[in-house]
Amino acid sequence: MNILYEDNHIIVAKKDVNILSQADNTNDNDMLSMVKKYIKEKHDKPGNVYLGLVHRLDRPVGGCMVFAKTSKAASRLSEQVRNRSFEKTYLAIIRGTVEGISGTLKDYLYKDVKTNMSRVVDKNFKGAKQAILDYEVIGYDKNLSLVKIKLKTGRPHQIRVQFASRGNALYGDQRYGEDVNQHGQQIALWSYEMGIMHPTLKEDMKFRCMPPNEYPWNLFDI
Repeated sequence: MNILYEDNHIIVAKKDVNILSQADNTNDNDMLSMVKKYIKEKHDKPGNVYLGLVHRLDRPVGGCMVFAKTSKAASRLSEQVRNRSFEKTYLAIIRGTVEGISGTLKDYLYKDVKTNMSRVVDKNFKGAKQAILDYEVIGYDKNLSLVKIKLKTGRPHQIRVQFASRGNALYGDQRYGEDVNQHGQQIALWSYEMGIMHPTLKEDMKFRCMPPNEYPWNLFDI
């Protein structure tokens, strides 16, 4: 485990790509179980270890994850997620270029649970939820752009769908960019920075971890 921070109330870890956030029916490795095991072994805890899953990352996405070690911390961090004070900053490499150096994307998204895919819909579409993000372009290389993204909402596949709907599919994303990406490419989306108010200390804290030093990330000076 790559632990970025730990105290009695929270633990922050780096999630590798293609690791689940939470267990599913595949029985593949998942972060919640792995961090629980780490805590149990490090602190020699008997019985079950409490660990609250405050937020999730899609399986192919790596980067920072924050977990709660107490129910009080879980409740307070979850409230930060709900009131949008939990800051989530991502790095993504997209196909092509976007208009301007920075901007805001606003859409209404609908998730089809049968296909596990989201799409942009009219705001009056039944089940539609507003999706908002801010972006800043921080690098170009040929037909790829590196963008820093601050999520204002946390909709399923939000970053992937919003950029793909504008003709800027994420590098490696076969789900929303199958016409421009090849099978086997790893999606270039990374949970770069998390900003929270510590649930008991009431102090603002930021945690950051860097994407892997491999293609296409290594095309850019991050």
